[in-house]
Amino acid sequence: MEIRDIIEPDAVIPHLKANSKKQALQELARLASDITGLAQREVFDVVLQRERLGSTGVGNGIAIPHGKLPGLERLYGLFARADHAIDFDAVDDQPVDLVFLLLAPERAGADHLKALAKVSRLLRDQSVCARLRGCSTSAAIFTLLTEPDAA
Repeated sequence: MEIRDIIEPDAVIPHLKANSKKQALQELARLASDITGLAQREVFDVVLQRERLGSTGVGNGIAIPHGKLPGLERLYGLFARADHAIDFDAVDDQPVDLVFLLLAPERAGADHLKALAKVSRLLRDQSVCARLRGCSTSAAIFTLLTEPDAA
């Protein structure tokens, strides 16, 4: 599985304007609704429910919120680069500016975990994150995320 299998060019927000974790998740849920056809509230509720189990802020300015939803036929990825880092209750207590939302079909056990691992490996690379932070367009971010050797 490659990142390009789960994210499309229109699933990138190069300038997320959010002042809180909730606002960031709401904006990502809005975009996810447009892309998946699911209700924005349904996406937001699933992602928020997962956040209540523990923050998906994994450290180094990165968050990987995720959830499983009935009605999805495949995995969907959405990426946002926040204009200003936001408090995400991350494990390292540092604010987050790179967010990769992963949505999976309700019964996607192994595929969901493989996708999470792939995204995690990609965003663990500090040089990739530095380049993502330097991108100003969705096209540039998409290209960087989907480079064959990126992860």
